Amino acid sequence: MRKSSIAALALLIGAAALLVSGADLEVRLRAKDAQARTGADAGVFWEEGSSELATGRPDSLAELAATLSPAVVNIRSERHPPAPSGKQSPFEEFFGRRRPPRGEAGGTGFVISKDGYIVTNHHVVDGAARVMVTFANDKEYTAEIVGVDPKTDLGLIKIDAGEDLPHAPLGDSSDTRVGDWVMAIGNPFGLEHTVTVGILSARGRRIGTGPYDNFLQTDASINPGNSGGPLIDMNGRVIGINTAINAAGQGIGFAIPINMAKDLLPQLREKGSVTRGWLGVQIQRVTPAFADQYDLDSTAGAVVSQVFEGSPAAKAKLERGDVIIEFDGSKIESFNDLPRKVASVPPGTEVPVLVIRDGKPKTLRAKLDTMEEEKAVQLTSREPTESSKWGFEANGLTRELAEQLSLPSGTEGVVVTRVAPGSPSSKAGLESNDVIVEANRTTIQDLEDLDAVLAEDPSQLVLFIQRRGSSLYIALEQS
Repeated sequence: MRKSSIAALALLIGAAALLVSGADLEVRLRAKDAQARTGADAGVFWEEGSSELATGRPDSLAELAATLSPAVVNIRSERHPPAPSGKQSPFEEFFGRRRPPRGEAGGTGFVISKDGYIVTNHHVVDGAARVMVTFANDKEYTAEIVGVDPKTDLGLIKIDAGEDLPHAPLGDSSDTRVGDWVMAIGNPFGLEHTVTVGILSARGRRIGTGPYDNFLQTDASINPGNSGGPLIDMNGRVIGINTAINAAGQGIGFAIPINMAKDLLPQLREKGSVTRGWLGVQIQRVTPAFADQYDLDSTAGAVVSQVFEGSPAAKAKLERGDVIIEFDGSKIESFNDLPRKVASVPPGTEVPVLVIRDGKPKTLRAKLDTMEEEKAVQLTSREPTESSKWGFEANGLTRELAEQLSLPSGTEGVVVTRVAPGSPSSKAGLESNDVIVEANRTTIQDLEDLDAVLAEDPSQLVLFIQRRGSSLYIALEQS
């Protein structure tokens, strides 16, 4: 045999060997026996899952679907008539439809413990007079609503099956990466136990449902009826709860990260509702202009634009202009992180708060209060719009004008009387009747103070203003 033929044959054999070894290295989905955490994890009642690290997609997902499907249930809610107010939840608004006044509604859930606790969405069981749960083997049970949290659209129900139930192990959503393969199991349009597959498309999505928005985005097909079903990684662990879709798009679905749910489930089981911590600050994003003006190394963190009187933040000596970069040991990468971190800490807990003040780090300690409904609006973050160039007119603040604008007694500053359309001020969000009390860290008592700041011809202008009882920073930039 010629040497070239022998070499070619050897190459083919080598390639075949590589294919075989590659097949042998294919990830096997073996969800290990779930074990409940004990000891330090007081309050945990679900099953945790762990397995070998997955490095790719297997040839078939049949084993994964067969393993998890018995733990997924179809939920039918027989509903009461709507409340007289007729109000929609943010999640109903996002879906673009209201809850039917009466009759049945469908959704999905999944068992998280062998004694029958089931996770679903709040909007699946909201207003239900009776909740029925059906398994893949057609066994049906009446469920009790244990607890709900409308703010995160989380629901916990329970059935008494008289036997140990198959349950889905919960994973760690912080371990997931954009591009990882995921599977969704649910009941879209009443088509029971439908399995779809896709990837994790994005993390940390905000869809306008409230201050705790932090959704996983996936292109795994999700439709009405999937709500409350599990989003599963290739290790056979639940990493999210399918919650919402973008009706105007294809392949755009959103899931609650399972880590957020794990923070709240113990409270739902014990109390039926969630009590959140309250710090008592109004915050906004750190813009590049603000970071430059205040000598910050990055745009990470949350700017304190207002500290509410008598709040835990006030007692901890937080100040307007502080930039919170860590809360209770967790880094605040974006200003959106802070409301979720604060809300996850039980009231009465004293936590360290690391801030940057005058360019230097400072650690304060705050003992959180209870988040009440009337306080919730005070936690809402404000985000200014970045821009480039001035374009506003201002007048001195008279006593009569201060009374007309309902400003606190003794307020000093200048009033914005006109904002030019299309100008940097307009683009930055400055509005007529805004009261400028500070510009580039200089207190503004009258027009002369403002003129002095503008006379320096700064490349950036950071204004601190009062607007309808709220305080916020607005950053303007020159081109």
